[in-house]
Amino acid sequence: MKKIAVITDSGSNLKEGFVKEHKNLFVVPLMIVVDGKEFRDQIEIKANDVYAKLDTHSVKTSLPAASDLEDTLNKIKAEGYTDLLVINISSGLSGTFNSFRLLLENEKELKVSQFDTLTLGGGQAFIVEYALELIDQNKSVGEILPLLKTLRFKDSLAFYTINTLKYLKAGGRIGKVEGTIGDLLHIKPIVTVNEEGVYVTLSKAFGLKRSLLKMKTILLDEFKDDLIDLIIHYGNNEDVAKDLADKLKPVLNIRNLDLVQLTPVLGVHTGPDMIAYVARRIK
Repeated sequence: MKKIAVITDSGSNLKEGFVKEHKNLFVVPLMIVVDGKEFRDQIEIKANDVYAKLDTHSVKTSLPAASDLEDTLNKIKAEGYTDLLVINISSGLSGTFNSFRLLLENEKELKVSQFDTLTLGGGQAFIVEYALELIDQNKSVGEILPLLKTLRFKDSLAFYTINTLKYLKAGGRIGKVEGTIGDLLHIKPIVTVNEEGVYVTLSKAFGLKRSLLKMKTILLDEFKDDLIDLIIHYGNNEDVAKDLADKLKPVLNIRNLDLVQLTPVLGVHTGPDMIAYVARRIK
């Protein structure tokens, strides 16, 4: 009898409680390097600690440790799983997908399928969540994969705004984001991840307040009266996220709304003053 496990990386920004509730879900942490010392994302270092060090220390990100993936695989096999569905952060933004692929290509005991989300954060989290729902419905991996693709490209939208581009530039994640002189002109980009899995400018506005208003309009235009789940990511600006949530609740048809601090391995590249909206259409 088939028994399917899901493995993802911490780029999915899943809540600790959600992970604990799903026994067939396994998360391998990406690494954060502070002044040359490595820390496991969300486990050995927290977001506020990283944000406090961004401008005064050398802070970088790194791929998951091979030993962490190997230990997780051994646990999965020990628990009797036969199939493994791997759901990774965008290959356009991280080498994680490829590092998993290389480590898994000689796996003999498990039937492995790997899905490149071409997104990250809440967008990746929704794909993981949906995969677990489909497994509970006794869907096979072969049935699940095209449904995950539909969610990613037709039934979800993820985008964010930031107060400065300097962290994206410093981390080499600027991608195709336009307006690199925006810091001087106070033009704030609204950034999404395209079908190639890299950052692009979805829109832009003069100043952060107008950028946030534009983001609200984008949500309304995309989902209208459709029932959605919504994640609001924030950096060290939780009060702003709470205020935005209160303003969105009356105008959108929201089933679940979660405020989730951006995991530090992603926050290194956005900086602390960021807001992201990630919405999933519920059918």
